[in-house]
Amino acid sequence: MGGVDTKKAAHTTNEADTGGIEGIFEAWLTRFGEALERQDTAEVVGFFAEDGFWKDILSFTWGYRTFGGKDDISAALEATLSQTRPSRLRPAANRTKPRVVRRSARSVIEAYFDFDTPIGQGTGFVRLLHDADRPDDPAVWILLTTLQQLHGFEERIGDLRPTGEQYSRSFAGDNWLDERRRSASCVDGAPDVLIVGAGQGGLALAARLGQVGVRTLVVEKNGRIGDNWRNRYHSLTLHNEVWANNLPYLPFPSTWPTFVPKDKLAGWLEGYAEFMELDVWTSTEFVEADYDTTAKRWTARVRGQDGTIQELRPTHLVLASGGTSGIPHRPDLPGLDDFRGTVMHSSEFTSGLDFTGRKALVIGTGNSGHDVAQDLYSNGADVTIMQRKPTCVVSLVPSGTMVYSVYSEGPPADDVDLVTAAIPFPVLQNTYQWLTKRTCALDKELLDGLRERGFQLEFGPDDTGFHMLYLRRGGGYYINVGCSDMIISGEIKLIHSQDYNRFVESGLRMGNDEVYDFDLVVMATGYSNQQEGIRRMLGDEIADKIGPVWGFDENYIMRNMWQRTAQENLWLMGGSLLDCRLYSRFLALLIKAELEGIAQTEVGLPSTRYDADGTPRAALTS
Repeated sequence: MGGVDTKKAAHTTNEADTGGIEGIFEAWLTRFGEALERQDTAEVVGFFAEDGFWKDILSFTWGYRTFGGKDDISAALEATLSQTRPSRLRPAANRTKPRVVRRSARSVIEAYFDFDTPIGQGTGFVRLLHDADRPDDPAVWILLTTLQQLHGFEERIGDLRPTGEQYSRSFAGDNWLDERRRSASCVDGAPDVLIVGAGQGGLALAARLGQVGVRTLVVEKNGRIGDNWRNRYHSLTLHNEVWANNLPYLPFPSTWPTFVPKDKLAGWLEGYAEFMELDVWTSTEFVEADYDTTAKRWTARVRGQDGTIQELRPTHLVLASGGTSGIPHRPDLPGLDDFRGTVMHSSEFTSGLDFTGRKALVIGTGNSGHDVAQDLYSNGADVTIMQRKPTCVVSLVPSGTMVYSVYSEGPPADDVDLVTAAIPFPVLQNTYQWLTKRTCALDKELLDGLRERGFQLEFGPDDTGFHMLYLRRGGGYYINVGCSDMIISGEIKLIHSQDYNRFVESGLRMGNDEVYDFDLVVMATGYSNQQEGIRRMLGDEIADKIGPVWGFDENYIMRNMWQRTAQENLWLMGGSLLDCRLYSRFLALLIKAELEGIAQTEVGLPSTRYDADGTPRAALTS
């Protein structure tokens, strides 16, 4: 869900202090672990600060939960300790060593620990409030517990990797390539899991499932893996930095540019599927599926490139088309049918080369709208951009990258993922409010220039800025890579939707009856919610049962993503590269546990609820 906690001062302890910090953490961990093993709720709660938080992902609750304050933490422990029975708390193997950092104006010890439960092995992350004058009894400010492995079904990596010895000794049987071809053809039976979509979400989940022994098939309607990036507009690059963006098991090379071009990423995804031995059918379109509640299995139909329909019967179905449906949202604009020029959605736009010397109107001021406008202008078009509603704008550097700065501190991305996953909503909200104030100060000249041009700005209902807009609604912002400067200079003209009357044959009639002529209209108006994509693929009943996708749910995780949905054995996977790396692990564990019959019932307690200003509501009751 993105990087957080940029509010830091002094970075980490120096090496001379590390031993002392490790000693403080290990002494705390011993006491805390003993209290947990005794299942002494009152003693465990006593380790937390008055404003402390406990966030769990699967290990105690079999869901995503955040508990704030001692009363709610106590209620959650009472509901989960006897079943979870955590044991053998120990400093985490192969994780970043304990260190002192400044977070949200607090000095904290950040550290990782491993633990066991009857079902699997977990990893925790903790922030202990650190007082250098009284270091021996630190209180827990933030605790994260996560399930990382299932006993008996550990990832086949490191010491557990396949030996490959059978290919060295068997000369008459199938070799590795023969087995790969056989697996990809599914001739040995239906896959356990069918994933629709071979973007970063589908591939990351398939890789995770493969490492825990789940037969998985991915179907992709495009002709090549990576075409979902490759076919986008010519100038597209990622707007967050490379060190936050790798996928499971295979980090990007250290030679890669900070901001990755879309075609480079497309090629990497294609290679990733090969290197991770993923079974992917390209040029294969998902048609429909029905669920048999008695057999607890899907019957899915897919169409190959030659038009042939093939039937598959997986136990689990995963839709991996991201937080949006992929269905372009095309608003009903008065008179647009009368316009004789070219009309397209931004998803259909590839390059402005064909519109050199022509007049173009781009409708929408999110990232895509700005990028399309800049691409057209850079290729010689006369460009006007129409703003339909206020937009959050930040510079790419430094402001846009600050939200991910925790990934540049040095620890591996997998460790930092737990740092970001640990942040409870009130702390996230406070951090983003602070960050927005800072970026507005850094970007003052840019923002003032936009206001002078009449560009309408917003920073979210609670002034939490662009990344919270991404989490809440998946858009509504622009990370400036030059288009804002062109709007300020007047090179790209700006109009507002409330100032026009209707489209006419030659272009746009304004409210004062003046007509602006255009040859091209590009609607950068976003996409329908993924619920509508589900409706197209699986019908009204299932779509209505599941409800909207993305935005915070009652547990402050993205609604219906990476977790059980209201439809049995249907899962949704998507998000940024960072999201896919982190949450693919937890979704894979949920699916594997269901397949093996060891999944637990999700705890009935909801997360602590907070008002818009971050104030907690009434304490939890079961």
